[in-house]
Amino acid sequence: MAKPGLDGHDRGAKVVARGLRDAGFEVIYTGLHQTPEMVVQAAIQEDVDVVGLSILSGAHLPLVRAVIKLFRAEKVAKPLFVGGIIPNDDAEQLMQEGVIGVFGPGSPISEIVKKIETVVAEA
Repeated sequence: MAKPGLDGHDRGAKVVARGLRDAGFEVIYTGLHQTPEMVVQAAIQEDVDVVGLSILSGAHLPLVRAVIKLFRAEKVAKPLFVGGIIPNDDAEQLMQEGVIGVFGPGSPISEIVKKIETVVAEA
C-alpha cells in the first residue's frame, strides 16, 4: 500500500491495509508522500505480488500512469489497484490502462480481498 503524491489523508489506506492483514495478507505500507519512483522501487525490493495506491488528491490519473510507466521501464509486471475518490469516467480509463480494480469510499474490504485473491491465483 502506498500514498503517492501530496495527499496527506491516509485513514483509508490504513483501513484497507488492516483489512488485508486481517484477511491473511502480508501488507507493507510505505506511508505518506511517496513518489511514483519510491512506490515502484519499494514494490521491486519487497517483491510484492500486488500494489495498492490510495489517492485522494485528484491526481490519480498522472500518478497511476507514472507508476505504470515506471514498472514497464523496469520490465516488472505488478498488478495495481487504486482506492480513493475517483470519478467513474477516470476509473474506467484506469481500468483500460491496466489497473485491476478501483475502489472508492465504502468499498467492502471483502471485495478488495476477493479481487486480490483472484489476481494472485491467476498469476
